[in-house]
Amino acid sequence: MTPAEWPEVTALRTRVFVGEQGVPAEIEQDAADATAVHVLSRDEAGAVAATGRLLLRGDGTATIGRMATDAAARGRGHGAAVLAELHRQAALRGVHTTELHAQVTARGFYERTGYVAEGAEYEEAGIAHVTMRRTAADAGRP
Repeated sequence: MTPAEWPEVTALRTRVFVGEQGVPAEIEQDAADATAVHVLSRDEAGAVAATGRLLLRGDGTATIGRMATDAAARGRGHGAAVLAELHRQAALRGVHTTELHAQVTARGFYERTGYVAEGAEYEEAGIAHVTMRRTAADAGRP
């Protein structure tokens, strides 16, 4: 993502998180956006269809978050493409373990890419979540 694309990314995140899911607008964006690696996928018309971000921790680990796909683009591979690119960017930076806070409804999506749930479900921004982790070894699982 380039800085010029930031307004499109924030518009998508606002539509999905604030508009659809009721996340308070004041917590949707945070200071981590300034240092995160942002990835996006565009649809055939050129609109931003999906996005996500990677937060590097500096110890070989990173957090993936703010994964959002436009309602009209769901089920068409945009979210999977964003996640694959986030994993690629993590590997390029020497990351061996990624973690994310998955909405429980998206758990299967992440499990299909090697993530393993850890611990009990909890509420975050009024939505049920579960912490999931993927190591380099997990990436090769079917």
